Amino acid sequence: MIPDTVRWGDLWAPIGLSLRISLLASLLVFVIGVSLAWLLRRRRFPGKLALETLFMLPLALPPTVVGFLLLVLLGRRGPVGRFLERVFDYSLLFTPGAAVIASVIVAFPLVYQSAKTGFEEIDPDLEAAARSIGASNWQLFTRVSLPLAWKPLVTGYILGFARGLGEFGATLMVAGNIPKVTQTLPMAIYLAVDQGKTALAWYWTTATILIAFGMIFITTKLRK
Repeated sequence: MIPDTVRWGDLWAPIGLSLRISLLASLLVFVIGVSLAWLLRRRRFPGKLALETLFMLPLALPPTVVGFLLLVLLGRRGPVGRFLERVFDYSLLFTPGAAVIASVIVAFPLVYQSAKTGFEEIDPDLEAAARSIGASNWQLFTRVSLPLAWKPLVTGYILGFARGLGEFGATLMVAGNIPKVTQTLPMAIYLAVDQGKTALAWYWTTATILIAFGMIFITTKLRK
């Protein structure tokens, strides 16, 4: 049983924060991943393989390596961190924004690969026909490519959301574990287990499983 001293707000805080971070991160990574996948889908240029390998790298790297690189980039001595501090007098580290960035980085390979697969499955003749009647790149993207590839794109979005929801290592390094500020579900579960609060750990674990189950269920249904 969860102790009576634990308030509902404390129980909901990690869930709500994780959902907000995952939602924002998944929207950002969806726009970035889909845009790059469409722009690069049939282009051939020197270094494309190296570029796409770089895109997929976060999928193979340990989260702590991604977190360390982000820490160097966003820290006070890093290019981004130094710029933000000098221009806006603002530090991104240990804020929800840092957690969003970490989620975007680790989710990007899944979204990009799903979008790339979807766009590559489109018959080139259909795009050629649209161009022959005067369709612009924007019209081709919005009226031909997106409708034809919507299933892989939705799958990519859901996978990106789920990946962001479960992110732990990189988020911990750049956003910390501040209750009601940056403490997401994975960190709340870890802390609860570390402190011997098994009931709390089960509560948050169950919430995570239910959310993830719903995401995977939708993805599996779309693939059929």
